[in-house]
Amino acid sequence: MAAVVSSIPKLTNLWSTQLRCFHLSTFLSQIRVLTRPICTYSDYNPLLNQEFLPRFKEIQPAHVAPAIEQLTKDFENDFIEFERTLKVFRENNSASDRAWETVIEPLEKIGSQLSYAWGVASHLNGVRNSPELRTSYEKVQPLVVKVAMKAKQSVPFYDALLKVEKDQLTLDEGQQRIVTAFLRSARNGGVGLKGKEKERFNTIQLRLAELGNKFSNNVLDATKSFSMVLTDPEDVAGLPLSLLKLTAEAAAAAESTGASKEESSKHIDPMAGPWKLSLDLPCFEPFMKYSQSRNLREKIYMAYITRASQGDTNNSNIIEEIRQLRREKADLLGFQNYAYLSLDSKMADSPSEVWKMIKDLQSKSKTGAKSELQALQAFAEENGFVGELKHWDIPFWSQKQREHLFSFTDEDLRPYFPLPRVLDGLFKLSSELFGITIKPADGDTEVWHSDVRFFNIIDDKGSHIASFFLDPYSRPSEKRGGAWMDQCIDKSEILNRRPVAYLVCNQSPPGADGTPSLMTFREVETLFHEFGHGLQHMLTTVPYSDATGIKNIEWDAVELPSQFMENWLYDKATMDLVSGHYRTGESLPDGIFEKVCKARKFMAGSQMLRQLYFGALDMEIHSSSDPWRTIQDRISTEYTVVKPLEEDRFPCSFLHIFSSAYAAGYYSYKWAEVMSADAFSAFVEVGLNNRNALREVGRRFRDTVLASGGARHPSDVFQDFRGRPPSPDYLLRSYGLQ
Repeated sequence: MAAVVSSIPKLTNLWSTQLRCFHLSTFLSQIRVLTRPICTYSDYNPLLNQEFLPRFKEIQPAHVAPAIEQLTKDFENDFIEFERTLKVFRENNSASDRAWETVIEPLEKIGSQLSYAWGVASHLNGVRNSPELRTSYEKVQPLVVKVAMKAKQSVPFYDALLKVEKDQLTLDEGQQRIVTAFLRSARNGGVGLKGKEKERFNTIQLRLAELGNKFSNNVLDATKSFSMVLTDPEDVAGLPLSLLKLTAEAAAAAESTGASKEESSKHIDPMAGPWKLSLDLPCFEPFMKYSQSRNLREKIYMAYITRASQGDTNNSNIIEEIRQLRREKADLLGFQNYAYLSLDSKMADSPSEVWKMIKDLQSKSKTGAKSELQALQAFAEENGFVGELKHWDIPFWSQKQREHLFSFTDEDLRPYFPLPRVLDGLFKLSSELFGITIKPADGDTEVWHSDVRFFNIIDDKGSHIASFFLDPYSRPSEKRGGAWMDQCIDKSEILNRRPVAYLVCNQSPPGADGTPSLMTFREVETLFHEFGHGLQHMLTTVPYSDATGIKNIEWDAVELPSQFMENWLYDKATMDLVSGHYRTGESLPDGIFEKVCKARKFMAGSQMLRQLYFGALDMEIHSSSDPWRTIQDRISTEYTVVKPLEEDRFPCSFLHIFSSAYAAGYYSYKWAEVMSADAFSAFVEVGLNNRNALREVGRRFRDTVLASGGARHPSDVFQDFRGRPPSPDYLLRSYGLQ
């Protein structure tokens, strides 16, 4: 599953950005809240109360600016003192035995308060967004960018790092990797620039942060501005009951004049309407699959592919300015183009290596995709369709063909996946494989919404080693779409902190009639995916904050645990754990499960080709100086079997590469998927029914992939687990392309 980083990277420390995973085509949402009195730093500010977990009930938008303003000043003052100690260190030839304690540890301490507060503000900006919070966040974002640049461009710190690098005998492998990463980050952060070049570089950095935020907000506003209210039952023919409920509740909420959501929901008849459509994925995707109205499918599709491409939310010029600034930034740093700069911190050595992977997979998937389209066209014609399939026809007829071939629909599966049962099964699987116990701890800490739950992770010795928040349900009015994992607190031996994660999804909430949240199979996959990221964050054994969990891992390896976890849903024993009909408790029947496994390879060539298209488009956008529309047309010719329409403006909402850390890095999903498929094959080889053997392999996976964080190179970590380098054969087999 595709996942991207947050649109505005926050500082988990002053050197690395954090990972937030959520699926393609995600959007920000916002609501208006009552204006509160202006808060000053002299007032009590919960963002400055950092004993452990954030005080979410107390934090208001007005707290953000004064807290960040003060903490950036504090950091600057502390950093000046830090640089003075580094001068003494450099002049003391006998100080190498305390290099780590003198050069690295102090930076973690002085940056911790700002990182904590900015992390909380960034999180709330995604899950409790409002105009007030957006304004406050945008006001202080430049301050955070500036102090990050100050740290990266510190010559005293850089010189001290060089001294540490020369004498690494006292450092372990993880410490050495951190020093190497700091040096690379400093070089790519402009430490070697002087005069006008440095001034221009810093101007570019600030402008890029501003543009990334603007790009994301435009996608948010453009997506939110679209709605379509249907009143004729013929217009909703074919839609599943779950979507009728969702859209009827959306229409009722829009017409509500003060009644509570719960009270209003009691009087909603999903069969009577009206029904309010949106471009949020929980509405858009099922509508395109099930709507019998070709005309409406076309309208919704056209609205979707032209988001943020016109009017006040037009991102077209922003795309070109971002590209131009990234090219200029790369040139200032001595790189051939931005793709080379991006790959400087990744496993792939060069753009040519990335292109080799993309083209190798493309040659194996495009033929399959063409055959799949031909079969789909024939199927549609056999069932009364006349003409050539258009873009808005393909999801609909693919769903029909899938139902014909496998005799089940996504809606047929939904009753078997109530969230409580899925969570219980996921936790049991994690316990069996990794030797942990996950216990509910609701009420032990404050949460940002009543839907949010809190859990503790206990190891096999009974020690509380980590915790996580789970925010499962869609809230389009205030919560970004998609799904992601984020770090709330990093493991830190110095600060005596154990890791805490945010796991955020956007599935359907419980029904007004008391039915639990019933998940689609894709939503279950998504939960497993994000939980995989969470496990790597929470089960790390690295004591250094700068390489703990997912930090300091080469970007093209960070999806390994998340994609690995998805594979377990095609194991019968796991399916019996996570499925249970919400009325009868019956697990998913064997016959349906077998069809689910077969359906995994349905349109597999098309699925892979689509992801390769995104990766190729990303690499070319950051390598070529041609206009982005020219690039889109050129790449789509080679990497699609149905070319995008002339009106298609997909890059205008491509959050992954224009407002996150995936620029010239979208290929990472396939790169990591090669490793994840190979890693799962280690379990298959010992027999998925051999639970004792699975536990042994699971402990090895935990002790290598999940524990090592960024303290070892991903190639070495994979070698530790598998005993050899990864092979692409396992990925191709899983897609049915081998």
